[in-house]
Formats: sequence, C-alpha cells, structure tokens
Amino acid sequence: MNRLGLEREVVDRNVYDNTVQQFRERRIALPTFAELGDPETIPLPVREALAGVGPDDPDPRNLYRIHWNNDDKRTGVVEVPAHVVLPAGLTGVEAPIVVLLADRFPMIGAHKVLATYGCLTPRVITGQFDPTAHRAVWPSTGNYCRGGVAVSRIMACRGVAILPEGMSRERFDWLEAWVEEPSDIVRTPGSESNVKEIYDECNRMSADPANVIFNQFSEFGNHIAHYGATGRAVERVFESMVAGRSDLQLRAFVSATGSAGTIAAGDYLKERFGSKIAAVEALECPTLLSNGFGEHNIQGIGDKHVPLIHNVMNTDFVIDVSDRATDGLNVLFNTAAGRRYLTDYQLLDEHVLSALDSFGLSSICNIVASIKLAKHENLGPTDVVVTVATDGASMYRSEVDIALRKLGVDQIDETAAAALFGEHLMGATTDNMLELSGLDRERIFNLGYYTWVEQQGISIEEFRARKAASFWTEMRSIVTEWDEMIREFNGRTGVLADLGAR
Repeated sequence: MNRLGLEREVVDRNVYDNTVQQFRERRIALPTFAELGDPETIPLPVREALAGVGPDDPDPRNLYRIHWNNDDKRTGVVEVPAHVVLPAGLTGVEAPIVVLLADRFPMIGAHKVLATYGCLTPRVITGQFDPTAHRAVWPSTGNYCRGGVAVSRIMACRGVAILPEGMSRERFDWLEAWVEEPSDIVRTPGSESNVKEIYDECNRMSADPANVIFNQFSEFGNHIAHYGATGRAVERVFESMVAGRSDLQLRAFVSATGSAGTIAAGDYLKERFGSKIAAVEALECPTLLSNGFGEHNIQGIGDKHVPLIHNVMNTDFVIDVSDRATDGLNVLFNTAAGRRYLTDYQLLDEHVLSALDSFGLSSICNIVASIKLAKHENLGPTDVVVTVATDGASMYRSEVDIALRKLGVDQIDETAAAALFGEHLMGATTDNMLELSGLDRERIFNLGYYTWVEQQGISIEEFRARKAASFWTEMRSIVTEWDEMIREFNGRTGVLADLGAR
C-alpha cells in the first residue's frame, strides 16, 4: 500500500529518525489534517509565530497557512472561506452559483498546495521519505507541481517538477524562481492533454531510488486532504448562507476532475447534505463522457485517463466544457473592454468584478459547468450549486494574448465582449453532459483499468476494491492515525514545544 500513500505505521525507523533530526534543525513543524480543516484549532503560539511571515515566503511556518480560511491578504484567518455568489446577471440562471476562491492559498495562489501537503506529509511521518537523501518528484500539468516544489522547499527537501512544455509561461516563471536547480524543471512533450508523457517520464525517473514519485492521480493523500479540508470549507460557506436564508438547499458540487482530488469534497458534501457530484472535463477530450480523446487548453484538468483516486461509483454527472468557452471568457474577464461591458451593460458590482481576478482557466470551466447543470436540473433561487476557482487569472495573462490571436484581433471592443458573454454564459447549453446510470459508472470505472493495471502496475485486487463504498469510508479513517503520528513527530522535533504550543 506504500505506492498508494496509505501506510499507517513507521516503515523505516532510520529514515524516520533522520527526518526528525532534519526538521528539528530546520525548525519545521507539521499541521495536522484536522487543523487544516479547522484552522481556528491551530495553537495560538503558532499563529502568533506567523506574524511577519509573508504568505509567499519560503518559510516552513507557511505550512500552517495551507487552508481555505486565509483572508484576502493571506496573512490572517477568517471564519468563512473566501467565496463569491455569482448573480443571475452573469450566469443566466436563478440558482445561486457559489465559487470558493483558492487564490488565497499561500506560495502558489492555488489549492493544489493542499494536495501536495496531503501527499508528502504521510510519507514523512511514516519514514518513507528522507529529505536529506530523496528528491520529491511532482508530475503535473501545472499547479500541483508548483505546490510540490513549494512544500518540498519549506520542508527542507528537493522538489522536481514534471509538466508539459506547452503550459502557460507564468507557470514556468514561477517554477524558475523556486526550484533549487534549473534541471529540477522537467518539460515533457505536448500540453494539457499529454498526461501519458508525464507518466513515461516518471517511470524513467523512478529507476533512480533517490527519486520518490508523488503521482497526484494515485496518491490517496490527495483525496483525503480535499475530502476533509475542501469539503469542510464548502460546508462552512453553505452554513453561512443558510444562517441568512433557511430555505436554501445544497444541490450539487461541481469540479473538473483533473487529478480527482478536489472532487473528493463532493463525497463529504453528499454524506452531509445529499448533494449531487458533477465531474467536469474538456469537450475536446471527452474521456469520461464517451471514452474519447483529444487535446485542449483548459489548463489544470489533465485527461485521457480516469484517476485512481476518483470515486467514480459515487459520481452523478459528467459535464463537458469546450476550451473555446474558457479561452473566450478569459478574454472577457481580463480585458478592459470586457470589464466595461460587464459593468455598463450587465451592471456587475465591484465585489463580483474583483472576483474575476480569481478565475483561471479551470475555474472558468467549473463555472460554465455549474451553469449547464443548473439549466439541466431546472434549479431555482433556493437551489445552491457550489464549485471552486482553483487558481487565479494571474497564471494566464499570456493566454489572453493567445486567445485574442485565435480570434484574429489584437483587442476586443464592447460588441465583441457582448458576443463572448452571450455565447458562453447566456448561451451555455445542456448538451455534452450525462446523468450517470449504474451502467455509465461501470463503464467509466472500467476505463481506468487500462491506465492503472496494464500501464502502471496496480494489482487487479487493489483496482477492483475501489468500486465498493466501504473502501472509501475505511480508507479515509487513516487520517485519524496520521494526525496522531503528526503530533508524535512534532513532539520528537520539539519545535512546537519551543513555541509554547502542544
């Protein structure tokens, strides 16, 4: 089970002791998963120690900011996670569409840093990863490898990013500023849809025992971190809404599949509210929808396979969104003419306009999918749909220019802005989506066989076990043991005790 990140005890005492010593010397303390789900429980001395630490500093104390409750400056903690409720004037539907804003996360301005913490920390506390000898290898199409590099650096180990060469320039600019050596950025052929090429590079690198591959698509720590922290964050936002309107009901959680980490929050919410779960993918690569393939530009949602950590049998909808929509809305939201149109003609207020800065390409994809679902289900003003803005627009400024060139212009005017608004928001349709039957779920589940059993060497028993709901319930129970192991690890380093915290 160590390949899946599911060890419950120390497997190498020498590595463990070496890591304790390293963390003691570097003054590194680890937050528990429970603390990241409920940041108010972080000990006061730890929160006070964060004073003067910038949210983008390569400082180990920023591990305690890897949660949804950072304020707008990312230095303080708020009770309700940052979010925006999109008005009907923008979405064209009566149902409130609520978007959690992940650009409040530290260091990378994206919630993937939570996933990487969820993958690396269990390996550290079980003696599977030695920061003095191992390299943490983070295969990704963008934000996960940035999160991995950031967490590796502040946990005193070397991180290596693997990502397609066709990803946005801003991703590479960030990586170049954070990696230890230029060779720690490994560019693979292709773009967002070329996940297989990333796997091939991981297989090559794994021949060196110093390289530990943290494959987000198969590391269950990714699922566990989002199930607890992201699920709880959505719950808090919804509870804050219900406090003012008791007639509201949480109808659905919408998430692009990507690594299938974020969508784990849907499992949490379904258990508590009975809400549906919608998995989103690119229309140009309709893998879940129709076993399809292709290439697209919705950066952040890798495809052409079914992640091992996706609880497919608990998913209710598949919704496909075209990158033509995400590219077009990126132009609408991030050009002067687009903003003028939204202000003057759609009368968006400053709060919503400022939230557009928090919408990257995959965030826009989630919003369009939420609109499609609301229309399909005929949802009304008391039916809440929740989704996530996984990263902000700052990662895609260069993509605006590329999209404009695709449109054949250098700039858009307000007429062109109106056309983009009408086509991709008001004109969002309910085609290219599927409400999953039992047979549909079986088909999608079985599709994962070709990646995980045939290509990646997962045993057929491990693969099949994931079909049962009990697998997921029992697997998640490990987090209680991990938290106890984190507390013991911190006790051995003595870092928290020196702060006056337990």
